[in-house]
Amino acid sequence: MLTPKAIVDELNKYIVGQEEAKRTLAIAFSNRERRKRLPPEIYQEITSQNILMVGPTGVGKTEIARRLASITDAPFIKVEATRFTEVGYVGRDAESIIPELMEVAAAKIYKERLGEMEKRAEKRATDRIVKYLCQQKAKPKASKPLTTTRHELASLLKNHLLEGEIIEIEVEASEPLLESLDEDYGSLEWLEDLKGEGKKVKKKVSIKEARKMLTQEEVRSLVDVSEVIDQAIKRTEEGIVFIDETDKICGPQVDMGRDVSGEGVQRDLLSIIEGAKVMTRYGTVNTDHILFIAAGTFSRNKPENLIPEFQGRFPVRATLSPLSEESLAQILIDLPNSLLKQHQMLLSTEGVELAFAQDGIKEMAHIAFMMNERGENVGARRLPGVVEKVLQELSFSGTKEKRIVVDREYVLSHLGNLTPEGTLDHYIV
Repeated sequence: MLTPKAIVDELNKYIVGQEEAKRTLAIAFSNRERRKRLPPEIYQEITSQNILMVGPTGVGKTEIARRLASITDAPFIKVEATRFTEVGYVGRDAESIIPELMEVAAAKIYKERLGEMEKRAEKRATDRIVKYLCQQKAKPKASKPLTTTRHELASLLKNHLLEGEIIEIEVEASEPLLESLDEDYGSLEWLEDLKGEGKKVKKKVSIKEARKMLTQEEVRSLVDVSEVIDQAIKRTEEGIVFIDETDKICGPQVDMGRDVSGEGVQRDLLSIIEGAKVMTRYGTVNTDHILFIAAGTFSRNKPENLIPEFQGRFPVRATLSPLSEESLAQILIDLPNSLLKQHQMLLSTEGVELAFAQDGIKEMAHIAFMMNERGENVGARRLPGVVEKVLQELSFSGTKEKRIVVDREYVLSHLGNLTPEGTLDHYIV
């Protein structure tokens, strides 16, 4: 049961502050999950409550949306509103969002199927290797005398005692589909490689390589392409689309490059946000229940500058606040994947124990906060530049010491004087 409280508790592990925004989005996502448990006739009547997130850059808008998708295991893509052009102009059209989302969904399902059938594929590959060995009457150099029984060969293969032996196998002539069973996919082209069987060729390879190649081939034979595509369409229709930089398409006065009408882009996006049937290479996708999250800083424009129809399709509004000095300090060390923990792990590979004193952490957060105040406020994106500058000499020259403590004095001595304009602008990610 994904209750709003449970969702907020999970978000708190990765996002600092923004309590009001977390609660707003948690309720919207919880209602999405509740809808799935309703009878079909009611389920179809309840549309997604799309969300508009308003807040300065670097405060966690994208991260909140990405984490929510992860919690609900929904396919997720992020697009920038400024990459689209109004219909009739050269460039990307809004409907291209849906095929991209489907690619993500299909790749996700395929990886799930790999996990389910990996052991079956490996066993079938091992059986084929045993068959090849028996046919070729191989005499591998084992750690003990080898009989020619299939049982003995299977046992040696299972214990990886024959990895270096060369055998001749027969495989499809096409390039291997996978480098590893955990590979990600950026295109649905790989689905075409799963269809049918190619021409067979003979190859002499080591047993280790043969196991890899044959396992990949068995995986191809075990995947039901039709089932992957059917499931991909269903999951796409429950997916999440994050549209960033929405404030940049507020009205026709905004410079859009090739496109002269930000309002036109809004109307094109509106067609799929309101609900439409989009034709893709692998089938028709209904966008009625896709959740759209629009976001922007709205520093120069206001949400009210969006066309009324567009505003109306985003009934839930979440406002995010600029990050305080204390929040920046929390981001540095308290999160599971925090920046300082990453640097500690990197330097540990060279036998250096990197420790951060509280006053050192506070000083780095203070400097980042002041630079945001003096110049452009880029939120947490200011932190990587500050930390990189503090540790630059240590990372470049190394040290003979086994333990380095980064305290306030260390931070100030390595940062030097900062001008009002900020000397770390080129470090901003």
